[in-house]
Amino acid sequence: MFNESTMSGGSNGWPASAPSTQTPMTDGPVSPWQRDTMTVGGTISATAVLFVLLLSSAAFGWISTEAIDFEQATGISIPTMAWVGLGVGFVAVIALYFKPHLARILGPIYALAQGFFVGALSKAYETFYEGIVVQAAAATISVFFVMLVLYKTGIIKVTDKFRRVIIGATLGIMLLYGVSFLIMLVGGDVSFLRSPSLLGIGFSLLVCGIAAMNLALDFDLIDRGVERGAPKAYEWYAAFGLMVTIIWLYMEMLRLLAKLRAR
Repeated sequence: MFNESTMSGGSNGWPASAPSTQTPMTDGPVSPWQRDTMTVGGTISATAVLFVLLLSSAAFGWISTEAIDFEQATGISIPTMAWVGLGVGFVAVIALYFKPHLARILGPIYALAQGFFVGALSKAYETFYEGIVVQAAAATISVFFVMLVLYKTGIIKVTDKFRRVIIGATLGIMLLYGVSFLIMLVGGDVSFLRSPSLLGIGFSLLVCGIAAMNLALDFDLIDRGVERGAPKAYEWYAAFGLMVTIIWLYMEMLRLLAKLRAR
């Protein structure tokens, strides 16, 4: 979901070490803090930590969400804290863009806040469409590993053009969602976003595809960070971006499956 533009330069990223801060060969052993750089293993560990927090919070969000007349599934009561979690998660993403070196702090905050929202919303979908959460989770995991294989085998290559197209498409989708939210606030509706029509299903398929392509960008981001010797803290930035993409893909899978089952 994120890109490597914040890896270097300016106050937004981690600038390269100045010559005066590099340890000469004659200064003796280099401390772990000086020699530690980003690794794939470290990124996987950071991602695992974030997902443990995410799933723990999601379980709490699920339990806190109650169906109204569960037998008839006539309604769902989503806790206010779920919407607060969504807001906190959004703020964390914005903050990370300007302060990527704080990813180790912002990542857990995002995981806990967004996890509660994801758990509550998943319970809402499950109330109306039994088994949909397992289906969406399975589909998300499957897409993740398919994209990983396609990326590692070179079938999907992340070029500058590929990156520009996917980032542009992603921003376009986010803009559309933002506009639809504002329209909803004034009593309007962008019907195809929720409609189980062919247009609505086609749109959801497109968005799921764009979300999947963002996984390739995340894999490329990790590889570039390792190759360039990015600071150890960058592992958390990459893990944060990967988690955002996976959550987005999962939510879009829920929406797509709900449309298909509503037909």
